Amino acid sequence: MSSTRTLELPELALILLIGPSGSGKSTFAARLFEPTRVVSSDHCRALVSDDPGDQDATPAAFEVLHAIVDKRLAARRTTIVDATNVRASERQSLLRIAKEHDVPTAAVVFDLPERSCITRNAARADKPGPEVVRKHHEELRNSTNDLRGEGFRHVHVLSGEHETESAGIEWTRLRSDARQEQGPFDVIGDVHGCRAELEELLERLGYRLRRDGNGTSVDAEHPLGRRAILLGDLVDRGPDTPGVLRLAMGMAESGNALVVMGNHENKLVKALDGRRVKMTHGLERTLEQLSGTDEDFRGLVRRFCGELPEHYVLDGGELVVAHAGLPEHYQGRDSGRVRAFALYGATTGETDEAGLPVRYPWAADYRGAAIVLYGHTPVSSAEWLNRTMCLDTGCVFGGALTALRYPEDELESVPAKQHYSRPARPRGETDEAATERRIR
Repeated sequence: MSSTRTLELPELALILLIGPSGSGKSTFAARLFEPTRVVSSDHCRALVSDDPGDQDATPAAFEVLHAIVDKRLAARRTTIVDATNVRASERQSLLRIAKEHDVPTAAVVFDLPERSCITRNAARADKPGPEVVRKHHEELRNSTNDLRGEGFRHVHVLSGEHETESAGIEWTRLRSDARQEQGPFDVIGDVHGCRAELEELLERLGYRLRRDGNGTSVDAEHPLGRRAILLGDLVDRGPDTPGVLRLAMGMAESGNALVVMGNHENKLVKALDGRRVKMTHGLERTLEQLSGTDEDFRGLVRRFCGELPEHYVLDGGELVVAHAGLPEHYQGRDSGRVRAFALYGATTGETDEAGLPVRYPWAADYRGAAIVLYGHTPVSSAEWLNRTMCLDTGCVFGGALTALRYPEDELESVPAKQHYSRPARPRGETDEAATERRIR
């Protein structure tokens, strides 16, 4: 009989099989996962006591199990834990390990009738008796009502023997995993509503603009097949955020551009959803500009900005792009703190004279193998620092809009046509310089 269920699971994840003894977890794991990916509590008991059914060895066995999970996730290896996992406390210890390594989690729940589990166990001498199975069932019912609330990103419930025996797996890439995309790329810093400068820069890079019947730029294609990468903060502060979004969305839809989310897109999405946000840093100007567009366009903007990834790993892992940059240990991983760093960077906990947070200079400590291209903090000129480069040269503040040709490592820029906004911190002053000036 064909599969009745296809379970979508991330290619990189910690996956917990949850169910009473005898519910078919080990059979399921043996059928669908490579043996090296599965960490079994029974096997760990055997490792420490030579007996997979020795319950007295359980504490030591789980120390081994947790150590293996920790090492595998540190090495970016998808790991499946085959244990009952019916207690929330047991799951939390594993969820903490996944969180430490910024790996998403998935739960596969085996919801079989109690009698079926007891019957299965009766055929095996090393399995617990009916009393233990009944206890497992009770714990399963009492502790799995809110698995997403516990922190599981993906939850699948298999009901009955047929589903457990016939379900299939479909592995899904993390949104950040674009290693198959080889380029060449033209990576462009923060645009902030500067449509005219974006159009001019694209033309200098060799792209051919495509306009609609009203003369509005809606796409740009390079005759040699190059693609643009926009580093976020397309919106706010500048004169034509809707025009920038039309062009960026058209290029993304046609495959002529990749776009990552910036902190300004993140805030715009919240505003469009009606959530309470401060109307500062140019958001009020964007909303005013969008009010002159139709509802369908605003809906497209909400969906486009809301679905942007926070970073990409490209070119077989040789290139990483993120709005605020990304240290090596976060690259290709997926968690709330990875997203926060990619959007905002990290701070020292201090503020400067302008009341702005002093950002931690992560690039000064970067020793990763991948090139990291980013924006977020305006600099007077784009320069290499430890295989990283900030491409935000403050166009909206009267600077320039800058791109890096990859892999050629050639810079191209166009000057701003005017000062559109006043920066809170002097343009070009780095966080390190601001800190030194404040200390002096």
